[in-house]
Amino acid sequence: MDLDQLLRHYFGSTDPETADPATIDAARERMGIDFGVERDPSRRFALWALMDALGFAPPPAEAFEKEPALRAAAERYLDAAYRIERDAETR
Repeated sequence: MDLDQLLRHYFGSTDPETADPATIDAARERMGIDFGVERDPSRRFALWALMDALGFAPPPAEAFEKEPALRAAAERYLDAAYRIERDAETR
């Protein structure tokens, strides 16, 4: 999945920070629905990662309850993101 394409699809722009509150609410709702019905594991993970980057992804245990491999990948992703954030704060 292409990040710019996803952002344009949900926000109408590649910069979600320029979206008005109604657009953001609609994008969150549509992403949540799409995440819930998506069956392709890689697309599902990509949607979850985007939702996480935007601050509204469900926790991995909840998002990938029946998919242990995706749950483990999501937990590794969060660990890596936390380390990057922590390291940036110490510089």
